[in-house]
Amino acid sequence: MSNSTQRADRRVAAEVTVSMDGYSSTGPDDDMSWCMEHILSGQSELHYEGIWRGAGTAVLGRVNWEGFTAVWPGLTEDPASSARTRDLGRWLATVEKVVFTKTLVQADLDRTDWVNARIGRDLEAEVRALKQAEGRDILVLNSASIIQGLLGAGLVDDLYLTVVPTTLGGGLRLFPDNFASTWQLATATTFPGSSTVSLHYYRA
Repeated sequence: MSNSTQRADRRVAAEVTVSMDGYSSTGPDDDMSWCMEHILSGQSELHYEGIWRGAGTAVLGRVNWEGFTAVWPGLTEDPASSARTRDLGRWLATVEKVVFTKTLVQADLDRTDWVNARIGRDLEAEVRALKQAEGRDILVLNSASIIQGLLGAGLVDDLYLTVVPTTLGGGLRLFPDNFASTWQLATATTFPGSSTVSLHYYRA
């Protein structure tokens, strides 16, 4: 992520974990067991901190909103959680959040412990407006359907692709059909503990 201060023309970064065969989940009931060894590792925690600290707006879909708000408040308050986990939880709770959904309404968001969240409906138009607003960069949090839509609209500037050494054989693919694009490699990070690789690609 960019470490720049407030500015217009913000970059959109998409962070997503995928299997070796290109799936971001096994489907609607994905329990994420296939990637939890990596997610819970200290190496992963340090890596993700370098991504989210550069963002001033988080973008996510309904599934991740419901999953995150069910789990993260407890992690944030748990004294057994690491300092980085608690910091990330506080950031998630307070950062500007746009939740793209066809079913939730604002009252659903307001019932949670998290603040500064609003409903988004028109993905392309609202993300274009966010890019032109003052602020730090925009981070899409592991929501494959949102990332697909933004990729198709040419609105993803940075792609943080974490590849877990597991094949799922089916589920939700990250890249939409017939999507062709060219990227440049910024960094490649290896995680020996989980045999995982994270690749940061960008569009100049």
